[in-house]
Amino acid sequence: MANRNQFFGNPEADQELLRLLEKALETPVTEDQLHEQRISFAFGNSPDSKFTTKDSVRKTSSSIRLRP
Repeated sequence: MANRNQFFGNPEADQELLRLLEKALETPVTEDQLHEQRISFAFGNSPDSKFTTKDSVRKTSSSIRLRP
């Protein structure tokens, strides 16, 4: 089996990436952004179909409500 050199040693963290991650932690997520993430998740996990579109998932999400 070939050695996987990328898994050996302790690579240095990308400082720019760490800075962006810290900034992301401070950025609040709006209800609209959360709603779009849910739609994207549902669309991405739906079976492949020519009838399922992101817009159809969006429309369905506005008519389906869960009971409290």
